[in-house]
Amino acid sequence: MALLEVDNLITEFATDEGLVRAVDGVSFQLDAGATLGIVGESGCGKSVTALSIMRLLPQPMGRIAGGSIVFQGSDLTQLAIPAMEKIRGRRIGMVFQEPMTALNPVHTIGRQLTEGMLLHGICTPSNALRAAADMLDRVGIPSPDLRLGEYPHQLSGGMRQRVVIAMALACEPDVLIADEPTTALDVTIQAQILELIGELQSRMGMAVVMITHDLGVIAETCEQVVVMYAGKVAEQGSVFDIFDRPAHPYTQGLLASIPRLETPPKSRLGVIEGMVPGLRDLPIGCRFENRCEYAEDPCRERVPPPESVAPGHQVSCLRWQSL
Repeated sequence: MALLEVDNLITEFATDEGLVRAVDGVSFQLDAGATLGIVGESGCGKSVTALSIMRLLPQPMGRIAGGSIVFQGSDLTQLAIPAMEKIRGRRIGMVFQEPMTALNPVHTIGRQLTEGMLLHGICTPSNALRAAADMLDRVGIPSPDLRLGEYPHQLSGGMRQRVVIAMALACEPDVLIADEPTTALDVTIQAQILELIGELQSRMGMAVVMITHDLGVIAETCEQVVVMYAGKVAEQGSVFDIFDRPAHPYTQGLLASIPRLETPPKSRLGVIEGMVPGLRDLPIGCRFENRCEYAEDPCRERVPPPESVAPGHQVSCLRWQSL
């Protein structure tokens, strides 16, 4: 049985213009110790999917309108708040997208790191700072005892990201959700952060959901991939399926836009023409049809159901067999 199983998840937000469905029928499974990547353009629903799993949708606007999120046999969508609070941070940890906003600017690193550990009974007040210093050391922060008394603005971007990772892993969760963990970091620090997450995953045996728009990160870190577009899953499969045998035109377009060493000088990268449709003005049929060079009338008239390309490889496209 999968450790985490998301089935037909629907997440909506109430706005002045009416209900907006940011996540529409998303399904995937995550096995223990595995790494699953969720990739797509900004606004495709990646982060909202993560916040839905954590039950951290902004209130009262956001709500899970349908589907299930089964974690270790329990449907998280049906849990009472006290029961969810025991899972959040303890069994499922999350690295939020921007460390400067994830960290409280008026509290020391030590206080923020020990808060979750004390709340979940990982340590006692007498040894909390020692445990926090050990955690900072595990994520590669030098002089951890000194850092405990500092504030977020006193740390570099890479060190803040390491602190956020330390907070997410302090209770040794079964699942880590990493939402754009390398955004706004330079290439060297980016590689260090990805290597750190991989090392900690191997050491702790946890599963990881890696959310990113960077296909290079996906190729380097993930075993399974979910490609999202405008709130829906366009394609999912193993990393080899997605990179070697992409079946959806959107996935093919994303891969064509990646620079390669063998690309001739001054040649143009692939471009997906057009814009992602607004969530308040979605097409009736396939959500990618207005940008797809292969779209025909049936694509504009009905939503493509997931079809099996191969075992473990699914695509939502009416024309994938003829591409």
